[in-house]
Amino acid sequence: MKNPNSTNFLNLSNVNNVYSRTSHFIQKRKPTKEVSLMKGVILIIGHVIGAGIFISPVGVLKYTGSYGLSLILWSFGGLFSIIGAMCFAELGTTITKSGASYIYIMEIFGRCAAFIKLWASLLLIEPSLQAITALTFANYLVQPIFSSCDPPFLAVQLLAAASISLITFTNCAYMKWGSRVEILLTYAKMISLIIIIIAGIIKLIQGKRLSHSSPHTDLISAFDGSSWKVDSIVVSLYFTLFSYSGWDILNYMIKEIKNPGRNLPLAIVISLPLVTILYVLTILAFYAVLQPNIILKSGAVAVAFAEESLGIMRWIIPTAVAITCFENLNAAIRLTSRMYLVGGREGQLPALLTLTHINRLTPIPALITNASIALVYLSVGDVFKLIFYYSFSYWFFVGVTVCAQLYLRWQQPNKVRTLKLSLIYPITFCVGMLFLIIVPTYSFTSEAMVGISVMLSGIPVYLIGSAFIQVEWYSPFIMLLAKVTKFTQLLFYCVHADFEDN
Repeated sequence: MKNPNSTNFLNLSNVNNVYSRTSHFIQKRKPTKEVSLMKGVILIIGHVIGAGIFISPVGVLKYTGSYGLSLILWSFGGLFSIIGAMCFAELGTTITKSGASYIYIMEIFGRCAAFIKLWASLLLIEPSLQAITALTFANYLVQPIFSSCDPPFLAVQLLAAASISLITFTNCAYMKWGSRVEILLTYAKMISLIIIIIAGIIKLIQGKRLSHSSPHTDLISAFDGSSWKVDSIVVSLYFTLFSYSGWDILNYMIKEIKNPGRNLPLAIVISLPLVTILYVLTILAFYAVLQPNIILKSGAVAVAFAEESLGIMRWIIPTAVAITCFENLNAAIRLTSRMYLVGGREGQLPALLTLTHINRLTPIPALITNASIALVYLSVGDVFKLIFYYSFSYWFFVGVTVCAQLYLRWQQPNKVRTLKLSLIYPITFCVGMLFLIIVPTYSFTSEAMVGISVMLSGIPVYLIGSAFIQVEWYSPFIMLLAKVTKFTQLLFYCVHADFEDN
């Protein structure tokens, strides 16, 4: 009897004999150890700092009602992310396969649970994140032109679509271009935050805040108007945690990290506290310059900040924010293409989606498929709603992964672990995740049901796909998929790439 763990769900590698003439093109690529501690720190910072810090302040202030409570949640979001990242670091050094949550869930909870995670990531989590980032990029690019009013949403949508298309084309042509741009722009986004922080400090020193702005001038009044409702606090945390998401990037490339047992946790301990400090100081700078009503009404809070504090140099901030979002969009698209390849490696995606260009070694079909889905999400008119869709599903699977860590500790207590945390960390994180999932499901049922529906739809897809591996190779469906795959190979000059993981 065939072992189900060895079968390839809708993967055409088992019918390669149909087109044996292409078999000699199959490639094997071994990951190289290229990620040092410093590069790991840069990668985490580059993936975390992005659109979130420039759009989330509005949502956080809206639901908390006060500067004081919002600053507490920004600090808590950083601490909570550090705990989650350290839990992932233990898993990454225990299960040494690239793929992050997807692989950890597969190894501990099985293939069906892993496929649901992959399904939700490719259909909802990653495309919605890319749509949010692209819309933020476009909004900050056109906002200075429409300084007296909100820019037309159609113009923002078209520019966002153009940015997704351009980055997809660039990565299809030569993926190392995207990698080089990513490192350079990481420094640019840190500089933009530092400029905001310095401008805020200067305003505080000048005393402008005390004489011209809102009444929140002392510790007690900073909490005036706070909303202490549980659902308001949880939704505010969604916005802050959205700004901190991306800290698991190194878990997707664990095989490429030099000495991961040392460098992975060190990179987290260095990068995330630094990001938290930058975020809190940036929010303080916004609050030092802008009144609450301006922040809540602004579609681009950093543009409003620049107009109030930088004078003729106000163009620097929207330009820097646009560069930041562009870099994050590039990183998100490249990361999603990795997920397609990992899913194909595990036999849970059609070979069609794992084809790689023979010369450029770029996953063209995966990049085009991802861009097509992301473009659909641009039609959603509310960026905050997209953030909710993303955050609910993303943090749900992060919570499932940390629960898997606890289950693995229980099942294999004597397993050798390079990094072994106290159980207080995963238990605390899981308790926090329960609130992040249960409360929004009750208070924002319609938005939560979008994520739940996508997850549940993956179950019948998995069962139907698993049934196909029981049929013979001459099944009409398999033959049709083989023909489509061959056509795609000829169209894009691609072959199935077998990525070795040893």
